[in-house]
Amino acid sequence: VADPLLQGLAPVASPQARLLVLGSFPSVASLQAQQYYGHPRNQFWPLLGDLWGVPLAAWPYDERLRWVRAHGLGVWDVYASCHRPGSLDADISDAEPNDLPGLVARLPRLALIAHNGSESARAMRVTRTLGVPVCRLPSTSPANASWSFERKLAAWREAFAAHGLA
Repeated sequence: VADPLLQGLAPVASPQARLLVLGSFPSVASLQAQQYYGHPRNQFWPLLGDLWGVPLAAWPYDERLRWVRAHGLGVWDVYASCHRPGSLDADISDAEPNDLPGLVARLPRLALIAHNGSESARAMRVTRTLGVPVCRLPSTSPANASWSFERKLAAWREAFAAHGLA
């Protein structure tokens, strides 16, 4: 039986967004919860909480989204849909890209696009053409165990601070 075509999540961004974080595609846990970075061991929400000095990971999801929008952060994925058994980026096939140029065009204050991990960073050939600086950040996924939380936090802090978000 072929894996079903999976559909990603809608972008989280306000016109005030100054930084757009792009993941690859939501994990099984994230799709089930219909939440970005919904796997309990993903370090995205704890990292942002440490950057901003608030217990973001402990808040209800709707409050987290309100906070990130209010603080100039957008969140989306490079893929709109794909086939993938499980949650590993290496298993993604038949991926259809999201309309990144369309979203960026609606974010007039955008100062940085940050790719969360190497699979997302494969889209840098597209994002580098959008007129906004682009960087790659270490993945917050539990699969990226070679980077400690502290090392990830330092890399994320540098990117956020350079663009007035931390």
